[in-house]
Amino acid sequence: MAYVQGYVAAVPNANRKAFEESSEAMVTMMKEYGALQAVDCWGVDVPDGKLTSFPLAVDKKEDETVTFSWAVWPDKATCDAAMEKMMSDPRMKADAMPFDGKRMIFGSFQPLGEI
Repeated sequence: MAYVQGYVAAVPNANRKAFEESSEAMVTMMKEYGALQAVDCWGVDVPDGKLTSFPLAVDKKEDETVTFSWAVWPDKATCDAAMEKMMSDPRMKADAMPFDGKRMIFGSFQPLGEI
């Protein structure tokens, strides 16, 4: 059964181009290592909430935009193997992350239905 990873981050607006370049590299790597789909999105209509919201979850600052990303893997085993390979891949540069990774939220999910 498919396995889905999701990520939400706040990216400084000044780093949009760097985020797009990082996205291209990550999507390429994920697909090389077995992802069925990998998508990064730049926020367009991501409202602030009073109790909870994407901006609150990532402690979005005034000059930042919320991004939403996901990757679909054939199964958890493929994802786990890919993550291990990606961490040792020289194209993966943690210091080149165009946002504060400490404020990123992420998780993995098993789909219940699909259209």
